[in-house]
Amino acid sequence: MGKSKGARIIITLECSCRNLANKEKRKPGVFRYTTSKNRRNTPGRLELKKFCPNCNCHNNFKEIK
Repeated sequence: MGKSKGARIIITLECSCRNLANKEKRKPGVFRYTTSKNRRNTPGRLELKKFCPNCNCHNNFKEIK
């Protein structure tokens, strides 16, 4: 029998500046972080403020499916 996944899952965080074409300061594209979260403690979508090298500033990164 296989093991269950447990409560921890790996998620992907994507920058919210991906749609802003005017603010491209460094390079075009989408920047993503990967992290893990506990499914039981945070059932909703995660949102963190992290550094985006594409726009060269701190932005909100939202969880994508």
